[in-house]
Amino acid sequence: MSKIPVKNVTPEEKSLYVPREKIQVREIHGFFQKIRSYSLWGLMALFFATSWLSWSDRQAVLFDLPARQFHIFGITFWPQDFFLLSGLLIIAAYGLFTITNLAGRVWCGYTCPQSSWSFVFMWIEEKTEGTRNKRMKMDSAPMSLEKFLRRGAKHVLWLLLALATGITFVGYFSPVRELVPNLLTFNLNSWEAFWIGFFALATYMNAGWLREQVCIHMCPYARFQSVMFDQDTLIVSYDEKRGEGEKGRGARKKGVDPQAEGLGDCIDCSLCVQVCPTGIDIRDGLQYQCIGCALCIDACDSIMDKMGYEPGLVRYTTEHELEGGTTHFFRPRLVGYALVLGLMISGLIYSMATRTAFELDIIRDRGALYQLTPNDTVQNTYTLKLMNMSQGELSYHLKIEGLDGVITDMPETVKLQSNKMRSFPINIEMNPENLSESKTNIEFVVTEAATNTEIAREESRFIAPIN
Repeated sequence: MSKIPVKNVTPEEKSLYVPREKIQVREIHGFFQKIRSYSLWGLMALFFATSWLSWSDRQAVLFDLPARQFHIFGITFWPQDFFLLSGLLIIAAYGLFTITNLAGRVWCGYTCPQSSWSFVFMWIEEKTEGTRNKRMKMDSAPMSLEKFLRRGAKHVLWLLLALATGITFVGYFSPVRELVPNLLTFNLNSWEAFWIGFFALATYMNAGWLREQVCIHMCPYARFQSVMFDQDTLIVSYDEKRGEGEKGRGARKKGVDPQAEGLGDCIDCSLCVQVCPTGIDIRDGLQYQCIGCALCIDACDSIMDKMGYEPGLVRYTTEHELEGGTTHFFRPRLVGYALVLGLMISGLIYSMATRTAFELDIIRDRGALYQLTPNDTVQNTYTLKLMNMSQGELSYHLKIEGLDGVITDMPETVKLQSNKMRSFPINIEMNPENLSESKTNIEFVVTEAATNTEIAREESRFIAPIN
């Protein structure tokens, strides 16, 4: 029996782990890059500036966890408003589904925080270390004074931006006008210091070192996005029919007729690969690593312009259009997503518009169902919790309905400051001869004193022995 020859396998072939190849992204200018620059710097300005805005006598946007109050400009939300947050998160999810079905991963390419911070870090790298070719030469060159200074400047700027990001993020949970002076005087509490350091380190690592690894391996959206794609979804694609001729793609001099040479319009310059932040070749077809940033479109259009060819060899298009068909923008899945999204947004707006800036909670004493007093009356004890969630001080009238002849120590009028809660016990007494049942429904009614408008009504029980 003859032996089957065994191939010698190198240690590199045995390992299933492929080391990361550092991606040096080339800077490119164009229409889509300009759009992304506007959106990127706008989002950065929104993130860093909003925490410093004031509203009346407080920070405009402040999530005060110890006080369980969430201030967003003129509205204060409490834990009781958690259903609104749930609705907002569901709306955000369906909005992402709708956008993805319509235009692919444009969220990732233009507004995702990971992409935004990564592009800013790459911009800093470009300014400190030079162009792509200079950075690649610097990577392979031995350490020198110039290399040390350029690398050092880059990392210092990265760390400063990461620290500013951590401070700003924590500033949405701890008043930023107090946080920054406390930081400068080393007077931070342990939790503030921890979270500033945590988010600064996370920003520095994710945007500076990991970059595309977060998008490719850590972000779940890259894995399930294809479920929301169809043949009419706008995607960044390479027009293979136009780009590949009989002899494929290839270099040629300017002015040469590609059809006469049997070549496609693609001159195989690889510029689309050099500008890609995830390091893919868009000419290989649709890939889950593509974040839809359209840098390859700007790169290819610049080459087409230099060669005198029609732009759009790489463009936003659909599979139907590439196959010679027509794109259908109104399709069942997209319409379904849009309808559900519209209904949820309408429901949230209605809930916000009809939301009462007052909360009433009645708690019966759980220690005893009732007590018999020396006056031969039956007494029930309750705890009233009143919460003023408006932006000003208000007075409220309190009354009890459902029982006649009650004796109570409940105040008739209560004044509450803005975003304050008051809790106090009250006693209600009744002559048992006036009760026909052991359990009687009663209602606590609250009206706003200024307008005499009923704003809250809650039912409870009055319990007493019969006979």
